[in-house]
Amino acid sequence: MYTNTGELWIATGESPIYLNPSMANRHGLIAGATGTGKTISLKVMAETLSDAGVPVFMVDIKGDVCGIAQKGDETNVHVVEQLKKCNVECEFPCKEYPVMFWDVFGEKGIPVRTTISNMGPVLLSRLLDLNPTQSGILDIVFRLADDRQLLLIDIKDLKAILRYVADNAKEIQTEYGNVSSQSIGAITRALLSLEDAGGNIFFGEPDLDIKDWVRLTNMSKGVINVLDCVKLGNNPKLYSTFLLWLLTDLYETFPEVGDMDKPRMVFFFDEAHLLFNDAPKALLEKLEQVVRLIRSKGIGIYFITQSPSDIPETILAQLGNRIQHALRAFTPNEQKAIKTAAQTFRPNPAFDTTEAITVLGTGEALVSFLDDDGSPSMVQKAFILPPQSYMGACEEGVRQNLINSSDLYMKYKDAVDNKSAYEDLEAIEAEEEAAEEKAKEEAEAAKEAARKAKEEEKEKEREEREKERERKRHANTISKIATSTVKSTLGQIGRDVSRNLVRGLFGNLKR
Repeated sequence: MYTNTGELWIATGESPIYLNPSMANRHGLIAGATGTGKTISLKVMAETLSDAGVPVFMVDIKGDVCGIAQKGDETNVHVVEQLKKCNVECEFPCKEYPVMFWDVFGEKGIPVRTTISNMGPVLLSRLLDLNPTQSGILDIVFRLADDRQLLLIDIKDLKAILRYVADNAKEIQTEYGNVSSQSIGAITRALLSLEDAGGNIFFGEPDLDIKDWVRLTNMSKGVINVLDCVKLGNNPKLYSTFLLWLLTDLYETFPEVGDMDKPRMVFFFDEAHLLFNDAPKALLEKLEQVVRLIRSKGIGIYFITQSPSDIPETILAQLGNRIQHALRAFTPNEQKAIKTAAQTFRPNPAFDTTEAITVLGTGEALVSFLDDDGSPSMVQKAFILPPQSYMGACEEGVRQNLINSSDLYMKYKDAVDNKSAYEDLEAIEAEEEAAEEKAKEEAEAAKEAARKAKEEEKEKEREEREKERERKRHANTISKIATSTVKSTLGQIGRDVSRNLVRGLFGNLKR
């Protein structure tokens, strides 16, 4: 509840407990077993920050956070009882809050998309559950895409470049390293599974500009962005990877601002344990860095989970504002978790923190916020204020009206398929095919020309041989004719001579 004096009233112990707005970006934790009131604490903090002019992001994984868009009921018996426990004697107006609904699947909110390039190889490897060798090949794929200015927007782009890498493995080996066809096949199969899980909807354009979440109303109230994750939560790997990408995008988008009177924005991540389950060491180190440094950019991050032990110690140490609801101690591991949770608080001599955690009622919690100097306050047993908005799920008609009336709905509702790696690689493949076809045609033409030249040469040789034979036949004919003529002439001369001799001889005889 935002007071007239500008204080963030969250709970009441021996006295009202306020969250200092200037310390709200120092991060926090809301923990507790199922049904102990974590969602109420989450909504109260989000409402109070919104009233203070701080935009908020919330994950709605169970479908009960969305009621923040509707006015609460002052006559609700639970609200009345909690107000009494919190000693609220001032006016407590129930109201609705400015909400924008978002949904990765675009069913219960404005579509949320990002690109393959923005996701990056580290998070994508986790999403696809790749082994180290396959992750290394995915690194090569991203490096090659960057070097050749190929935009990886959606899954078909990634498939296209995987095929390109497989087809040109020998050519790229020298520059990028070995790429096995088996690993390419494994990555492609993982992409098929991701498509079946809805990844083809999540990856695309227009991709989310996270600055669109930093909005105020014309009354200077912070807009509350609610991401519907009821369906997304059924795929823990996709859910956690999306939130990890969101944290990274937050860190890389906003500039340093130093200390502020109040945060630029506050993010609440429910089911936070999913973020860290099976996360590789390199990713956890990156997360630790983001959580540690992002507060200087005016961003507050609050994790909601069952037990503080769900959060890695290096990150837990960065969470200065704590609301701890009841935990159960039925097993040795649960008992150990309770002791760990108790040790994270600054002790209060008035009660045993470890024992108190196990006996807290619904709507009751151990609370410790950072003081003005940044040191944790002494832990107090307190009752969390009731929310001023509706405690259940909002009506679908209310949700749909808010979605349709948002200017951002028009910006993001329709996916667009801009030119990217898929089209570029298709063009390259078409050019290569055209070049191959041209080379083939030129080779065929050269072959045909050589064949014709050879045939012409053969024909020329045949003609020369025929001419030579003709010359020889002609020469033979002339020779024969000449010989015959000579013989005939000589024969005639011989006969004439002979006749002349006979005549002369006989003539003489006759005379």
